[in-house]
Amino acid sequence: MKNIKAIIFDAYGTLFDVNSAAEKCKYKIGDKWEGFANYWRTTQLEYTWLRSLMNRHKDFWQVTEDSLDKSMKVFSINPLMRDELLNLYKVLSSFKEVPEVLKTLKEKKFKLAILSNGTPTLLNELVKSNKLDNIFDDLFSIEQVGIYKPDSKVYDMPIQKYRIKKNEVAFLSANTWDVSGGGNYGFNSIWVNRNNNIFDNLDYKPKNEIKDLSELIKLI
Repeated sequence: MKNIKAIIFDAYGTLFDVNSAAEKCKYKIGDKWEGFANYWRTTQLEYTWLRSLMNRHKDFWQVTEDSLDKSMKVFSINPLMRDELLNLYKVLSSFKEVPEVLKTLKEKKFKLAILSNGTPTLLNELVKSNKLDNIFDDLFSIEQVGIYKPDSKVYDMPIQKYRIKKNEVAFLSANTWDVSGGGNYGFNSIWVNRNNNIFDNLDYKPKNEIKDLSELIKLI
């Protein structure tokens, strides 16, 4: 992969483990914690897409609360756990290889950024709680354009800010729909396939697939 000037990361599921909030409560939730965590995440994403289509925008934190409320009812989770789960979601854990990989890329002088559905406040808290606050040049939030991924307005933000060409961006996401969104926009999208999943049929196939971010160093 040549002529890359900026490396841009999705946040949720790519840098930060979206299941880590529920996992930290697994002894209270029981064996159903992982199914609950996956349902919460799926509902959260569905709400972002539906709200974009309906032109009924709520920010990502409000969507996260709404999707949690539904998920807790579906899985019969004690309502008293709501605040605990939400507070843990604000400080999701990064995947283990993330700090070292980002440090290496920073040393190589790449422009590094996050491009996320998250609000600016959420992204800042995530980065600080994982001690990554000196790594990124920018934390791009969809709140700047008022619509969720995979709308092209989202992917256009770093292009406008950095004044670079689309094919000069390496974009990484663990979410197949996001990889397709960035790829169809014109990025060099790389799929971080952490769970050995099957890619979607959305008119884009990534040229590169990696199991975790440590494999990125060999590509760039």
